Amino acid sequence: MTTASTATGGADGPVPPPRASTPHDTATEPGVDSPLGAGTDAIVWPAGVPVAAPAEPVVADDGPVRVRWDPAERRARASQSFWTALVGVPAIFSVLRLGVEAGGELQTTLLLVANVGPVNLLAGFLTTAARLLSTGLVAVFALGAVLAVSVDRLPLGTRRRPLFARWADITPAWVVLASFLLALLTWPLLYLPLLLPAFVAAFQLRPARLHEQVVPRLLMIVALLAGYGWLLLPTLRDTAKQGDLLVLALLAAPPLLALFVAGPLPGVVIRPLASVTEVAMLATLAWAAVPVISTPVLPLTVTTVGAENGPAEEVRGHVITTDDVNMVILQEQGGVRYVPVELVRAQVLCPSEEELPRRQLRIHDFHVEDSLLEGMGRRVRPVHRIDAACRNPG
Repeated sequence: MTTASTATGGADGPVPPPRASTPHDTATEPGVDSPLGAGTDAIVWPAGVPVAAPAEPVVADDGPVRVRWDPAERRARASQSFWTALVGVPAIFSVLRLGVEAGGELQTTLLLVANVGPVNLLAGFLTTAARLLSTGLVAVFALGAVLAVSVDRLPLGTRRRPLFARWADITPAWVVLASFLLALLTWPLLYLPLLLPAFVAAFQLRPARLHEQVVPRLLMIVALLAGYGWLLLPTLRDTAKQGDLLVLALLAAPPLLALFVAGPLPGVVIRPLASVTEVAMLATLAWAAVPVISTPVLPLTVTTVGAENGPAEEVRGHVITTDDVNMVILQEQGGVRYVPVELVRAQVLCPSEEELPRRQLRIHDFHVEDSLLEGMGRRVRPVHRIDAACRNPG
């Protein structure tokens, strides 16, 4: 061991200076002994003592003093900014939702902010944004995987990878699977068949991977399509009777599309497709984000108001708060109304217009416009009969 040391260790010998937690061999990186590279007068590590060097050390000139930036500190700052954005974006969306629900009136917005708890905002944001988030991720991963395997067909000198392809390359497989699982739970059953071609595209599952020989491969494909048809046969029959061509296409076309959706694509369409899909994705997400901002965070109720022996009035709106004196209601047609508690006769909970079914189709006791989560919830707690007061918005 060398006689140079940085501290006196008494009987135990020289003590090396403090070091980071990731060791490496000093024999291969002798220059790490001096963080500033200060020549022969620099501190020398004892032989055989593991030290750690930053992955990408950065030395910057700051006047007469040279400053060494610690990569660990930079990673910590990046992590802080990431979590700040992760918390800040939902908060901004939530405040925007309160502003929209208040009708753009400042005082009403402040009243909602003062009385709507963060749990209500978070629950409303997750229930409406989970579907939007999963849709964006599934589309990006599916398109990115197809574009990634098609880049080699571009002309030489123009093989810059599209944005979605780069995102698909750096995303771990478990994140892709998690996005598909989130979509499976939150998408309406009517759109779940679209996950088949999207999954095939994201993981490039070509028919040739089923079997090496053609005949067994064709038999497996026919068996899979037959099983899918048997599962949806009652729903397809009802759809054909009702003449709903859109639903029929959404249920029948995706399995056939899954056979041909895997790449690579012709080189002439890669660049236009990449540009068009990026713009279309941004526009679609912006359009789909409108329900996230406009969905109410308070339950819709109809409150019957009036003296005990006098005429009654039904106030339709969202209850903001209730105290010993008044019940504060944000009316559906705008404005805040303070109703004395002693005048409240009854109150019923009403579904919003978006929750009312538009199609009379089911897939094995699940309504086609419900997600798997909603369908399982309705089995546990069936929907009660809608009150007559909810059917009369006036």
